[in-house]
Amino acid sequence: MDRFDQYRVFAQVAEMGSFIKAAHALDAPRASVSAAIQQLETQLGVRLLHRTTRLVRLTADGELLLDRVRPLLAEVEDIDQLFQASERQVSGRLSIDVPSRIARRLIAPKLPGLLRRHPRLQVALNSTDRAIDLVQEGVDCAVRIGTLHDSSLVVRPLGRISLINCASPAYVREHGEPLHPEDLAAGQWAVGYASPRTGREVPWEYQSDDSGGHLAQVPSRVIVNNAESYIACCLAGLGLIQIPRFDVQHLLDSGELVEVMPACRAASMPVSLLYPHRRQRSRRLAVFHEWFEALMQPYLEA
Repeated sequence: MDRFDQYRVFAQVAEMGSFIKAAHALDAPRASVSAAIQQLETQLGVRLLHRTTRLVRLTADGELLLDRVRPLLAEVEDIDQLFQASERQVSGRLSIDVPSRIARRLIAPKLPGLLRRHPRLQVALNSTDRAIDLVQEGVDCAVRIGTLHDSSLVVRPLGRISLINCASPAYVREHGEPLHPEDLAAGQWAVGYASPRTGREVPWEYQSDDSGGHLAQVPSRVIVNNAESYIACCLAGLGLIQIPRFDVQHLLDSGELVEVMPACRAASMPVSLLYPHRRQRSRRLAVFHEWFEALMQPYLEA
C-alpha cells in the first residue's frame, strides 16, 4: 500500500473512531487497515492513534496529520473527477441518510431515473427520523427537515416546506371540525409526536397574521416517534396532526384525510442537505445534490 493509500486509510479510521467501521467503509479487510496504520506510524516515527478495546482516538501528532491530509485527499478526488468526460461517468458508492417518508415517497420512486443516468453509481439509502453522526456512520450526506443545531457539518439550504393540519373524516364526524385555535381546547385530540432529538412531545403550533407564532395545548392519547406511525394514527381517527403537505397529498386527494384550520398552520420548515467537510468536493455528492434539489422543488414554498 502506497503512502497516499495509507493517508486515506488513516483519515477514515480517525474520522470514524473505529478500525472495523473504517474497514467496512473502505471495503477492505480489518487486518489491512490495521497494517496500513502500523506502517504509516513506523514510517513517520510517531504514534498517530491511541487504541483501546472500545475506542480509537487521535494523538496530538495524529490531529496534526489529519489536518494536513484532509485537503490533500479532497484535492486528489477533485483531480480524479476533473478528466471525466461527462456526468455519466460518475461512479462509486454514495451513502445518504434521509427522513423515512422522503426516502419512501420521493427518493425511491425516482431513483431508477438517476441510476439510468449514472449506471456506475451505487446509492446506499438509509432512512431514519433521528439525527445521526455522519462521520461515525460513514454517511456522505444527509437530508434534514427543521431547525438545525450546532454542527461541524457543511449545510446547504434547499428551501422551506409548508405544514398543514390534518384529520381523518371519521375523527371529524366524532369530534367536530376545529375551525379556530380556540376550538382545540374543546374536546379535540392530537396525535403526539416525540422529538427524535429530545424525546419530548412537540407542542401544537400555529401562525396568525397579527402576532406571529403561537403554541396551543392539545391533549394526546397516543405519542409516536416516527412519521409513518404519526400518519397511521391520524388515519385511524386518533387525533389531529401537523405534517408537511407532500407527506399526505395522496391521502388528501383520495379523501382519506382532510385539511383543517388552513388559516392557522404551523410555520414552514427549512430543508437542508448536510455533509462532512472532507466530502465537499465529491462529484457523486454534487450530482445527488442537484438531482435532489430538483426533486424537492415542487414541494418547496415559492
